[in-house]
Amino acid sequence: MRAEYFISLPGKNVQCRLCPHNCLIKPGDSGKCMVRHNIDGELATSVYNNISALAVDPVEKKPLYHFYPGEKILSIGSFGCNMTCSFCQNHDISQPDPKIMNRRNKQISSDDIIKEALNIRSNAGLAFTYNEPVIWFEFMLDLAKKAKREGLSTVMVSNGFVNEEPLDELTGYIDAFNIDLKAFNENFYRNNTGARLKPVLDTIERINAAGKHLEITYLLIPGQNDDPVEFSECVSWISETTGTDTILHLSRYFPNFRFTAPPTPERLIRDFYDIAASKLDYVYPGNINIAGIKDTQCPSCGTTITTRNGYSIRHINTHDGRCSVCDHVIYKHFSH
Repeated sequence: MRAEYFISLPGKNVQCRLCPHNCLIKPGDSGKCMVRHNIDGELATSVYNNISALAVDPVEKKPLYHFYPGEKILSIGSFGCNMTCSFCQNHDISQPDPKIMNRRNKQISSDDIIKEALNIRSNAGLAFTYNEPVIWFEFMLDLAKKAKREGLSTVMVSNGFVNEEPLDELTGYIDAFNIDLKAFNENFYRNNTGARLKPVLDTIERINAAGKHLEITYLLIPGQNDDPVEFSECVSWISETTGTDTILHLSRYFPNFRFTAPPTPERLIRDFYDIAASKLDYVYPGNINIAGIKDTQCPSCGTTITTRNGYSIRHINTHDGRCSVCDHVIYKHFSH
């Protein structure tokens, strides 16, 4: 299928304009994402309706803690990515061997996905996740438009490496984003992801300016992005740019793909939690069970609003997403 966002160049070359790599692609070649190809001078996508996974998840698993907490969401992913993270937990679908990708893919229509989503009880909608949704742009946009017509919410779990024009088109149909902010260091991005930091920061700013629900995930990797001064600068940037009520997930790293360093120590998670919590209202540790600090507290009066145990939650002091004690708005997207 013909892809969007490219320009034609002499000699049947094309330049993809979907993400900041702006890949120059010769006839017969592919972009860095492996799924956008130059076919005789036209950019085509090989994953329009090809899925790698389709599953019902708790919305908290995305992770989204303040977007219809406690509900389910139909999660869908494809293949490929525009980053090459050395620590990727989904590398089998994001950076797959082409033979494996061709063997595993499954085609499904957008109508069938919508039908399945509508049949799931307590379903918030659709989440584009697992691999990088940006490179699945055409199918994601078509599916999101149909989802909105059916009253379903849409979620995008992304690395945030996308150009402004396609991002602005997506924010017209995507309700909530979780953006992986992998470090606050340009060298980390270049050395470990094959991408750059600034476009990701720009994406976070544009999502916030568009008024969309935003949560950020920071995977804490020992010896890589664990400088406390740098992290404090990162949290300050979040607080000043998108507000103190921005939800931050501070996730524990486990060895995967090409990274063999041991898991993040619990003490380091606690220390970085304290740094973040001094500047942000809502900070949650992920991939680790630490009693108490995964609960949602009212930033105004300190009342415990929601208790959390893994992906199981219990609302105890909230009415329509507000604190039952002081009426502070905790969840702007909430249903019973």
